[in-house]
Amino acid sequence: MIDIIPSPPVACELLPDRLHDRLTAAAEREGLLDVAYRTLDTPVGSLLLAATSQGLVKVAFDRQDHDAVLAELAMAISPRLLHAPARLDPVVRQLDEYFTGGRRSFDVPLDFRLARGFRLSVLEHLPEIEYGRTESYAQVATAAGSPKAVRAVGTACALNPLPVVVPCHRVVRSDGSYGQYAGGEEAKRVLLTMEAA
Repeated sequence: MIDIIPSPPVACELLPDRLHDRLTAAAEREGLLDVAYRTLDTPVGSLLLAATSQGLVKVAFDRQDHDAVLAELAMAISPRLLHAPARLDPVVRQLDEYFTGGRRSFDVPLDFRLARGFRLSVLEHLPEIEYGRTESYAQVATAAGSPKAVRAVGTACALNPLPVVVPCHRVVRSDGSYGQYAGGEEAKRVLLTMEAA
């Protein structure tokens, strides 16, 4: 009869983490990691953050189903996705500063490959809306070069792949009401209230 001696529990628990870290480092080194991702707990819930080598490509709220978002990224960009938090450290640092009141804008590289045409024009304008201020959908349409494209602005904001960092939450209806938001009305209220303080 052969006696099997179990390994100490701590060693068994650390092995998957060390193996994952080695795999991540090797994939990054060999250029095999196309999309790195991680999650971050924030005052508006858990955010999924994803980045390519070009920059932050996706921010998604928990209510958007992080697993579904990862599947969409695998189809739209590359199936070579990996939980690799280190690539997102600068984004996390800036988001932490933002949520604690120490930052009013973001200066991390952004990858806008998930937006095109007029939607991209809208997204490029959004960072120009100052912290603590809002613009109406009509004002954004005018600023983006198509004054009659108010509904298209709403669609661009709804499909913004980089909410919070590209501040579509600062776009409100002409009557001042919040309008729709990917993170939900409560998340939009939290962000606007925080910025107005």
